[in-house]
Amino acid sequence: MSFTAPVRDQRLLLDAIAEMAGADDGPDSDIVDAVLEGAAAFAEGVFAPLARIGDTVGARWDNGGVTMPEGYKAAYAEFVAGGWMSLAAPEAHGGQGLPLSLSAALMEDLNAANLGFALCPMLSMGAIEAIEAHGSDELKRDYLPKIVSGEWAATMNLTEPQAGSDVGALKTRAEPNGDGSWRITGTKIFITYGEHDLTEQIVHTVLARTPGAPEGTRGISLFLVPKILPEGSRNDLRCVSIEHKMGIHASPTCVMSYGDGGGATGWLIGPEHGGMRSMFTMMNNARVNVGLQGVGIAERATQRAVAYAIERRQGQRNRLPVAIADHPDVRRMLLRMRALTTAARALVYYAFDQLGRGQDGNTEAAARAEVLTPLAKAWGTDVGCEVASLGVQVHGGMGYIEETGAAQHLRDARIAPIYEGTNGIQAADLVGRKLGLDGGLAFDGLIADIRADAQDPRLIALTDQVEVAAQTLRDMAPDDRQAGSYPFLTMCAVLVGGWLVERLARSADADERTQASARYLLGVVVPEASGLAAAAEAGAAMLYAVPAEALG
Repeated sequence: MSFTAPVRDQRLLLDAIAEMAGADDGPDSDIVDAVLEGAAAFAEGVFAPLARIGDTVGARWDNGGVTMPEGYKAAYAEFVAGGWMSLAAPEAHGGQGLPLSLSAALMEDLNAANLGFALCPMLSMGAIEAIEAHGSDELKRDYLPKIVSGEWAATMNLTEPQAGSDVGALKTRAEPNGDGSWRITGTKIFITYGEHDLTEQIVHTVLARTPGAPEGTRGISLFLVPKILPEGSRNDLRCVSIEHKMGIHASPTCVMSYGDGGGATGWLIGPEHGGMRSMFTMMNNARVNVGLQGVGIAERATQRAVAYAIERRQGQRNRLPVAIADHPDVRRMLLRMRALTTAARALVYYAFDQLGRGQDGNTEAAARAEVLTPLAKAWGTDVGCEVASLGVQVHGGMGYIEETGAAQHLRDARIAPIYEGTNGIQAADLVGRKLGLDGGLAFDGLIADIRADAQDPRLIALTDQVEVAAQTLRDMAPDDRQAGSYPFLTMCAVLVGGWLVERLARSADADERTQASARYLLGVVVPEASGLAAAAEAGAAMLYAVPAEALG
């Protein structure tokens, strides 16, 4: 089944978000239309046809090199030639300077068309932000223009065999060379697009520990370590292997070794021991982008399921043969898929909008983006998994057969709640840092804005419950807060998504499926979220009432 980018839905949402911000300084309407339509045509015509071979053949490793599936190198060159990588990048380095929320539409389309392929530009986008915000003038001059154009790709290297979510346990070392450069030695794992043949140069951003650095995250620094050194020689780094994964087979997930020959050459990004601050600039972008992966997969799975349910005839209604889409339970699944996709898109695009305004100097928007980031990443990817699973269910037994394509969406979607900080870590971040950000004003201001605008009584009731739960969690001990963090995050995400879709449905341009999505969200999903209040406030005692061994 072919993919059709949801251009009308995207335009309606972008207009609504711009109206909320009172923005009159955005790009002209004609530019927005041109970008949305061009991105749709590119995703549909170039990325989407390669999704199948990406899944069945995938990236292949041989003696340190990675070969992408047939057609990928030409497609990436077309991506670069079209200027798509530079869409929201800074104009000072060759970018077009368009809003991040408009870039979100492009990335949603690419994620939906071919998630494994879209991961390559996603990591480069985050690296651009980190180098722009924290890199020296020399690094910006030498590296940003070609990363911005897409001629060079970039990666993010955090994880090590003994240091997964606990980044502070990393052991990669950086020793000064005495000329401003550093000698990097160590091993990194789970490095997305750490090696490939799409670009000649790959610019790695690598977390490492310098001599005498403090323990934990306070002693971590961030380095730019290129595959090819400035004078043209190969740096002392290599891809040892790639992982064999459940999904996203087109994306090479690499084990990277630095310094087998004495040390890979790198340069500091930001100050020594300031690596976590620099990396989080990159990670916040990546986390919202991963939420967008959930949206893209959900859109693609929904389109596939609806098409199948309309075509597949089975059973009767009123003694007449009907398509399965006419059966109430199938219709329930289809409507749930569409409603959740619509709400997740609204939440993630809103997060991108606030992130972009924050980068432009709006401190209130920056604080709101901090609050929205864990919601967008976690709930966006949860929605992607739920909708992809429902898509398999709609197909019935054929959904379990690879040829229909429904199973690939579920396999691809399943990584998104795990990487770039597991969704449990997002929930812990929400209750551990974001509830108290700016003395609580950042979170409370979001809730106040929703309360002032929400109209449906069920949405207002959820607003009340979120306020009560937030205060309860603030007063709890750390373990009790974390025990309730995930249901609380879901409550908050549904609240924001429901609010935004309610606004969309009030628009004169809202079509019947937007209206139907709003009715389902307010009538079913919002009350479901209200039911999570008890879990959010239950505390940790019941979790530790028996030892973990008793649960085996």
